[in-house]
Amino acid sequence: MSTLVFGHKNPDTDSVCSAIAYSHLKNHQNERSQPRVLGEIQKEAMFVLERFETPSPAILEDVRIQVSDLKYTTVNPIKRKDSLLYAYNKMMDSQLRTIPIVDEEGYLEGIVTMKDIAMEMINGDFYNIKTSISNIINDLGGIPLYPFSDKKIIEGSISVMAFYYKSAQSILTEKDIIIVGDRYDIIEIAIESSVQLILVTGSSEIPEKYIVMAKEKNVPMIKIPKDTYTVTKLFQQCNFISRIMKTDSIMKFTLDNHIEDIKDDIISTNFRNYPVLDSQGKFVGFIGRKHLLNPGKKKVIMVDHNEFAQSAYGIEETEILEIVDHHKIGGIKTNLPINFMNIPVGSTCTIVYELYKNQDIPIPYNIAGLMLSGIISDTLYFKSPTCTQRDISAVKALNKITRVDLDKFAMDMFKAGTSLDGYSEEEIFFRDFKDFMLRDIKTGISQVFTLDIDDVRKRQDSLMAFMNRLKKDRNYDILILAVTDILNEGSYFFYSSTNENIISNSFDIEDSQGAFAKHIVSRKKQIVPMLTSTLEAMYQK
Repeated sequence: MSTLVFGHKNPDTDSVCSAIAYSHLKNHQNERSQPRVLGEIQKEAMFVLERFETPSPAILEDVRIQVSDLKYTTVNPIKRKDSLLYAYNKMMDSQLRTIPIVDEEGYLEGIVTMKDIAMEMINGDFYNIKTSISNIINDLGGIPLYPFSDKKIIEGSISVMAFYYKSAQSILTEKDIIIVGDRYDIIEIAIESSVQLILVTGSSEIPEKYIVMAKEKNVPMIKIPKDTYTVTKLFQQCNFISRIMKTDSIMKFTLDNHIEDIKDDIISTNFRNYPVLDSQGKFVGFIGRKHLLNPGKKKVIMVDHNEFAQSAYGIEETEILEIVDHHKIGGIKTNLPINFMNIPVGSTCTIVYELYKNQDIPIPYNIAGLMLSGIISDTLYFKSPTCTQRDISAVKALNKITRVDLDKFAMDMFKAGTSLDGYSEEEIFFRDFKDFMLRDIKTGISQVFTLDIDDVRKRQDSLMAFMNRLKKDRNYDILILAVTDILNEGSYFFYSSTNENIISNSFDIEDSQGAFAKHIVSRKKQIVPMLTSTLEAMYQK
């Protein structure tokens, strides 16, 4: 099972790029991993992926334990035209109690249990059969007495011919299947009656003239080197398994099903095995109660975040192996010690770059481009107060590989990322949104970057209406939209708050929507700490 590497919800450039780069590093160390994202990738990150010709990671809906994470029982299925005896022998050899029946493409058609076979042997119809000649030959060790197709389907009444031949003469029809020993008179009458099939038991040689007669009349004749009693007893077991397979009301699950959604169904029913299907509906195996006792957990590595609230849905059910981050430490808990790398730099990509460097792992062109982009994005091209000399040094080193015009590239990337065209108010607000509890005050802070504040001003009324609705619907105390102007190095503040003075007091700005705060560009190092200080001062009063 591959380890999943992913960043936070609302995946920004640093989150996406660090996940891809760190997954590449892990794979280079022979630790199988795959990068993922927890939502739609933002325009800036898409620009970067396209610029460095890197496929977008698949979206990870949640990380709860699924059927695919279980060590489900794999079983080689059989086909509907296989025999009961074939199914029984296969189940005995593999110690199975249930066997699946699939079509030629692998789609589940039905199931049969050992109990179903046993009940057929006790209560089944012993006088009628439907099977193929190949089943009879294979199951009973039959020897065709002349060449004929073994694909022919045999369906009819069984007769064990042990009585006077003249009696047989009047009762045999083309629908009959006869089992006979070395009674050549019976064999001759059966051939003349054009019966469906003749099974000749015992070890005696059959005179050639009867073989020639059977061939001329196109009556298949098979020699079974067993006594008549044994052949009669086993012949019923040559029936197609489709005769007894269950097709209705089969409780089955898919690989994508979550354990918490199906465990009640399994516990409340009394089946030993439940079929598992893949995304196309094809059979892959069985699960049962035993598989739920110690389910396998998804193995994950979190990058660019360390709080459950910002991570994948169901993160509590995973086995977290590592965290690589540059944010404050949140309330995350693990059952076992893990590798936790948390460094106060401007970008997670800086940390990942240093891991490549310290371990002397070569960095491909596209991976270098992704890490360079993540650092430029998160540090606002070195303008953010979160930027450190380590970030700047990392970009310089990475650009020796990519050789891009940094000024032009950064501006092109920011232009791609700040465009609001095609976004709804909700999409704009939640593209980079985080929840905080500040002094027991439920706070939500969205940060949007722009090169032209007029793009936002045109939509100010609709954005404010959305924020007011959101505050009421989700019981926020404070909602903030910080529109950070990259060129003017500051942020415009739009807010919905129970106390409007909190915003103006925190950032020393006018008490009006869209007021500009010079040099305030970092949510992590400026907006959250300054807001917290104001709230603490209010509490002290």
